[in-house]
Amino acid sequence: LGMFSELKFPVPWGHVAAKAWGPSEGHPVLCLHGWLDNANSFDKLIPLLPRGKSVSSGWFLLQGCTSDSLSLSDCYYVAMDFSGHGLSSHRPAGSLYYFLDYVSDVRRVVVALQWRQFTLMGHSMGGAVAGMFCFLYPEMVDRLILLETLGFLLNPEDTELWLEFERMTMDTVLSLEAKQQTPKAWSPKAALQRLLEANSHLTAEGGAILLQRGATETPAG
Repeated sequence: LGMFSELKFPVPWGHVAAKAWGPSEGHPVLCLHGWLDNANSFDKLIPLLPRGKSVSSGWFLLQGCTSDSLSLSDCYYVAMDFSGHGLSSHRPAGSLYYFLDYVSDVRRVVVALQWRQFTLMGHSMGGAVAGMFCFLYPEMVDRLILLETLGFLLNPEDTELWLEFERMTMDTVLSLEAKQQTPKAWSPKAALQRLLEANSHLTAEGGAILLQRGATETPAG
C-alpha cells in the first residue's frame, strides 16, 4: 500500500483533489483529514493498516487501537483534500467554510466515485464531518472510524428537523448541478415571453425593465 495515485473530482468552483491506495475494486474507505491538514495526514497510517479479513459490521471508535482491532482487507483507500486544503480548489473569495460545506465535499466525491456504501474514517475535524455525513446518509456508511474526535453531537430536540432540511437541501443542490446545461440564447422577444410565462404577476413593461439588467447580450445579438 505504499504506492498511491492522485485523483481530481470536478466541482463548480474548481476541483476536489484526493490520493488513493490499493485496488480500485477493493472495499471503499474514504479518509477525512483534520483542521488545516490535508490528505497527506494519512500517508504514514495507510501503509500500516493490516490486510486480514476479519472486519465485522458496525460503527466503532478508534483511539490508539492495536492492529488486531482493525482489519480491513484489500481496501481501496481514498484520502481527500477538503475544499481550500491541500491541492483542492479554494471556494470563491468571500465564501465561508462551514462544516456542512465539507459534508457537501464528501457527498460530491462519493457521487463521482459511484460508491453506494463505504467505510468512513475521520481524524479530528474530519471525524466531525464524518459524523455529520453518517447522520445524514446512514444507509451509505457501513463502518465509521473516528480518530481523536467526538464525532457529531446534536441537540435531540433538533434532530428530526435538521436531518430532513439539511439532507433535502444538499440533495437538491447536487441534483440541480447534475442537470445544469449551457445557457441557451434567446431573442429579446422570446426572453421576455419566457419571463412573463414564469411570472404571471409581471406586466410586459415590468418584464422588459427587469431584462435590461437580467439578461446578457450575446455576440450574435
